[in-house]
Amino acid sequence: MHKAGFVNIIGNPNVGKSTLMNSLVGEKLSIITSKAQTTRHRILGIVNGEDFQLVLSDTPGVIKPSYELQSSMMDFVKTAIEDADILIYMIEIGESSLKDENLFNKIKSSSIPVVVLINKIDLSNQEELENQVSEWSTKLPNAEIFPISALKEFQVDNLLQRLIELLPECPPYFPKDQLTDKPERFFVNEIIREKILINYNKEIPYSVEILTEEFKEDEKIIRIRSVIMVERNSQKGIIIGHKGSALKKIGIESRK
Repeated sequence: MHKAGFVNIIGNPNVGKSTLMNSLVGEKLSIITSKAQTTRHRILGIVNGEDFQLVLSDTPGVIKPSYELQSSMMDFVKTAIEDADILIYMIEIGESSLKDENLFNKIKSSSIPVVVLINKIDLSNQEELENQVSEWSTKLPNAEIFPISALKEFQVDNLLQRLIELLPECPPYFPKDQLTDKPERFFVNEIIREKILINYNKEIPYSVEILTEEFKEDEKIIRIRSVIMVERNSQKGIIIGHKGSALKKIGIESRK
């Protein structure tokens, strides 16, 4: 018997969704920063075993969209709720609601297994944790409540085993040696965008798009040429920095 299914992770910004997926997959597929809306795209991470395949989906943090890109990102989240075999709703200690009530109602009325992950429990005490478990058991009575620390990898292995148990019987969706649905160029773009998110403030990180024009693997080196596109000409100078210092820093950090 083989089991396989899509396990989709949703939640507010910065609750640890990307950290969780990277931990479960064992590879850094989703970039991680302290800024909200770091994840723009729906990214699949695939965990394979002899008799199972877990297809994880990391989604953008739930917000009330104020412009077109954010609306598109929220469409990814809606789709993730609709096509999941198992839904992970991830929260952090002290959190009491999802930022979109309609999406929360979709979760509440869902007929598929829902697992509420209470993340960052390493930052809480026992009383806070017990109160949080009680609160969410009332709000989502049909869901399983699972306290974890994705960053410290506390309870992550137990979570993985439970997700495997909940998978439906199904042949694998992807080849067993595949880790993700995204090509290498996508991850090159994401690494560069991560460094921009870390090194620039205000609107700059959210106003850029990365395009990799060349990706060539030689025997001893990988040659990459990427273009950073900005919304306005005035942003070019900020990205480049004094005598190219800021852009050089992005290049150095992206190569590490």
